[in-house]
Amino acid sequence: MQKISPFLWFDNQAEEAVRFYTSVFRNSKIGKMTRYGEAGPGPAGSVMVAEFELEGLHFTALNGGPMFKFTEAISMSVDCKDQAEVDYFWSRLSEGGQPSQCGWLKDKFGLSWQVIPEALPRLLGDPDAARAGRVMQAMLQMTKIDVAKLEAAYAG
Repeated sequence: MQKISPFLWFDNQAEEAVRFYTSVFRNSKIGKMTRYGEAGPGPAGSVMVAEFELEGLHFTALNGGPMFKFTEAISMSVDCKDQAEVDYFWSRLSEGGQPSQCGWLKDKFGLSWQVIPEALPRLLGDPDAARAGRVMQAMLQMTKIDVAKLEAAYAG
């Protein structure tokens, strides 16, 4: 059992979001969906709470109404092994959403994601400050992370 898990508050798109996220991540599954009854407060038959799993991480989604919105203060980080994975996740998660800077994007539900290749923390963490600085400067110019450009900046 997972001790801590993300709980995502949606206005009324929890079921759509769960279906979308489980279509993006290959190792995923939809769990129990609890629906509102006649007593509400949501429309009868609509999802109240949905459980789902992405890459072994358990999530809960709630249709709680429009009172709260996602902000960039919380984001989901997707670790990618290479540029092909970056390209895949960036393309899928940004569908209908909004790209941002340095590998960040908001999906069509307003949830923020970081799509990060394994090369980025390795290159940024290099003990050679000049190399790491060039990588940082290159990254600051990017929306989607481009591993080849990071490596070129690293090499000088």
